[in-house]
Amino acid sequence: MQTTEPHVRVGAYALGVLGSADTFRFEEHLAECPGCRVRAGEFAGVRDGLAVVGPPVAPGPGLAERLTAAVAAGRRRAGRRRLALVAAAVVLAVGGPAAVAGLSGGPAEGAATQRWSGTDGASGVAAVVTAAGREWGTAVALEVARVPVVGVCALVAVGRDGSEETVGSWSAGGAKDGPVEVSGGAALRPEGIDHFEVRTADGRRLVTVTR
Repeated sequence: MQTTEPHVRVGAYALGVLGSADTFRFEEHLAECPGCRVRAGEFAGVRDGLAVVGPPVAPGPGLAERLTAAVAAGRRRAGRRRLALVAAAVVLAVGGPAAVAGLSGGPAEGAATQRWSGTDGASGVAAVVTAAGREWGTAVALEVARVPVVGVCALVAVGRDGSEETVGSWSAGGAKDGPVEVSGGAALRPEGIDHFEVRTADGRRLVTVTR
């Protein structure tokens, strides 16, 4: 993918359709661009959600039409929940992240916003997670403070069945930084989430966030 404007690659990066060289270059840009980190974090759950639907749709001519066909196939296979995930991919690929933000909608009927928290005496990290059920899974917001490392960190949702989903990631600047807010989503429903973990890029757990 060749472009002089790296910001437009956020959607392709979130869907995992960049080549390896472009992915490497975009991640270098991501480390220096807070706006792109926020936008990428907002859609961290889209690619995981699409894995539930089926094989990814390759980019190229007729992308919108092929994604629309995937929506129809999703309706036949799995009904409304999978349709919502494919529809989100259509909007992200064609309309960009701002359009997808409007697709998420409110909590599912009867769903309540849950607030989870955690602190870790060893690392000093404190975190609060707000999670709300959606038709497609769970919308998640994280506020974390006193992260003692410099580099990429991630919020991971751990399911009751042991499965894991990366909800969002950001570039930490060390404990001197103020609180960081990250938003994202998971295909897991709130009732299927056991806890959240804040981890470093090499997998070290900094704090566990529980109900």
